[in-house]
Amino acid sequence: MEHEQTRELSEKGWKDAQKITQILLKENINQIISSSYVRARQTVEGLANQREMEIELDPRFRERNLAAGDYHFENPEEAMQKVFSNPAFKFPGGESNDEVQQRGIDGLRDAVMRYNGQKIALGIHGNIMVCTMNYFDKKYNFEFWKQTTKPDIQTFN
Repeated sequence: MEHEQTRELSEKGWKDAQKITQILLKENINQIISSSYVRARQTVEGLANQREMEIELDPRFRERNLAAGDYHFENPEEAMQKVFSNPAFKFPGGESNDEVQQRGIDGLRDAVMRYNGQKIALGIHGNIMVCTMNYFDKKYNFEFWKQTTKPDIQTFN
């Protein structure tokens, strides 16, 4: 798990982050919040630098732990489908979709309360993003998750 927390963006990831920066510079972003994982922070770093803003780190937006670090999946996609089809299920040492969703919702509620009415850029990971969005609309499910690209930009009012 340590590797996941410290893994940096790939060369493609850095290029994508530059594109994200250009898109988000056109928005009137007031706050930037990111997962504590390095690659999520790096994705919003360009925006923060351009706007001379601090990135607020919130570990609640970290990626989900599907299972303990030494747990081996023969078919990771099948494992992901299992947790989406049974939101209370979790693999040994992992988090259920219900737990991931609650963690994301808690972080999101805090951000909305603190920055009410302001535009927030959130550096978050794909799986927790979909689990959190599923709280509001069930169309954000396993099939939606499979279609996400890295990076994705989702906007909400």
